[in-house]
Amino acid sequence: MIQFFAPDIASSPELPESDSRHAVRVLRMREGDELQVIDGHGNAYRCRLADAHPKHASVEILSVSPMPLPWSQQLAVAVAPTKHLDRMEWLVEKMTEVGVNTIIPLLCDRSERREIKTERLEKIAVAAMKQSLKATLPTVMPMTPLREVAAMMPGAQRLMAYCDPDIPRRDFTQVYRPGLDTLILIGPEGDFSPQEIRLALDSGFSPVTLGNNRLRTETAALYALSACHILDQSSAAPES
Repeated sequence: MIQFFAPDIASSPELPESDSRHAVRVLRMREGDELQVIDGHGNAYRCRLADAHPKHASVEILSVSPMPLPWSQQLAVAVAPTKHLDRMEWLVEKMTEVGVNTIIPLLCDRSERREIKTERLEKIAVAAMKQSLKATLPTVMPMTPLREVAAMMPGAQRLMAYCDPDIPRRDFTQVYRPGLDTLILIGPEGDFSPQEIRLALDSGFSPVTLGNNRLRTETAALYALSACHILDQSSAAPES
């Protein structure tokens, strides 16, 4: 199933130019053809193509139905962007496919990249949302200093993964509690500074390790997010 994205479809039943071109030029859809449009807010619209214009195709809404995410809690990952932007773009794509509510580019003392354009990351998230058959677009925040992130989601379980062996850590799978709102911190490839670790721990973050392997920043973020979903599904599975 191919999904089209129009965030304002409820008030303006028209596809954006990129989706209009894909429907009319690539898929050769014509007036009267039915298609599914998502709004990024958790709703799916069954529509009929009313005007097959290649730049601003309009649709007639036939019905709308909720299309909730398959998990109920809020999952947020704050990760220091990598030096090479293509690796951060890959991470946004994969986290959206796996399932995330909020992506926070994290500014740290040892960050290799200190600026980032969220517009490009948002476009990648839209494409990944459509490809993975979701109707809710994750929020991609601007670059945010660690001190600000440390104050976010105070009622959630908050986990900080780092490599410093001198500070006691527990395995992620032993600390994570399935089904709860979760904020995960992943630092740059130079790791968090000792001052940042102390700040996070003083703010209530639990220190965790992702295992004995050395992971790249983007690998660690995807590993932790995937572990959340696996542990959630394992806890919900009926015993045989």
